[in-house]
Amino acid sequence: MHKDLKECDAVLVLQDGKSFWGKSIGKKGEAVGEVCFTTSMTGYQHTITDPSFAEQIITFTFPHIGNVGINDKDYERQKIFASGIVVREISQAYHSSCKMDLDDWLKQNEIVGISGIDTRALTNHLRRYGHQSGVICSPDNLQNIKFLPSEGLDLASKVSKHNGYMVKEGDGNLDYNVVVVDFGVKSSIINCLVNLGCKVTVIAAKENFAKEVLSLKPDGIVLSNGPGDPLATAKYATREIDILIKSNLPIFGICLGHQLLAITLGARTIKMNLGHRGNNHPVYEVGNAKVEITTQNHGFVVDPKTLPNSVEITHISLFDNSIEGIKLKGYPVFSVQYHPEGSPGPYDSHYLFKRFVDSMKKLRNFH
Repeated sequence: MHKDLKECDAVLVLQDGKSFWGKSIGKKGEAVGEVCFTTSMTGYQHTITDPSFAEQIITFTFPHIGNVGINDKDYERQKIFASGIVVREISQAYHSSCKMDLDDWLKQNEIVGISGIDTRALTNHLRRYGHQSGVICSPDNLQNIKFLPSEGLDLASKVSKHNGYMVKEGDGNLDYNVVVVDFGVKSSIINCLVNLGCKVTVIAAKENFAKEVLSLKPDGIVLSNGPGDPLATAKYATREIDILIKSNLPIFGICLGHQLLAITLGARTIKMNLGHRGNNHPVYEVGNAKVEITTQNHGFVVDPKTLPNSVEITHISLFDNSIEGIKLKGYPVFSVQYHPEGSPGPYDSHYLFKRFVDSMKKLRNFH
């Protein structure tokens, strides 16, 4: 924290009253959202453009962010849905292959941020007292701040693209017709599917999406990642997912898609005390007794006590033993809580996309 508060022109205030003073970065103004932290050391552009961070204030635990600047490739979405960012120190320099520094990019996208605070102290505070809303603002506006709830919000409908679109080209023959239900899909997920020979059509997660999905005659269906409380999104999504399950088509759920699949099958989700965010989370695959390092970004988890007997747990977190993967017995339906595309890494979980493609191949050969 700055020794002289007179030098500070921004403050982060948590809902429990704890405050952190620093310097404004990006757009000057106010940002409101759930304050969370990510332990990723790389990939800040991927992180900030991930739609799953909608209405969240992202704290980077790595102390120096922005080292390589901003490029044209590392986007998960062109629009940023995160409310704001918190860093210990922001780099004003960037690699010659990039087009601008992080601070200018935040200004261009009108994203509010704060630097110069003790992010280790902030992270320890969140670990001790749990998830909570926060506000980044000018010290002059401290009397007017309002906090947002961190539960009960259907944010997927805000980030889902309302006009469907198709990815037409890949690195070879497009052998399989895959429909992605967009709850906030990352472009890296689409790229992984295309690289394995899938023609991908993305449709919005909206009322009655199952009819649209099945009209496209897919070989397989992906339920994408996304933000918000899964129980809120489930109010309209589970009816549609149930229709898709009964079609007997291969289904692959990722993150929010995993949670919605579990709710459809009879389980419940609960808010985590902290959540899992970062690209260094160890996960145990039960069937193969194998450990993989994964990328994660979620604040809710499936309650194991509510899983029906028809569902098998396939993956478990080695941090807290929470559920990281399930499959529906007797159906080509499975899901994982983490991000198998691993953008920008690691790539331990790419086999799951191959497993999904193999399930489509198996069904085609059966017919």
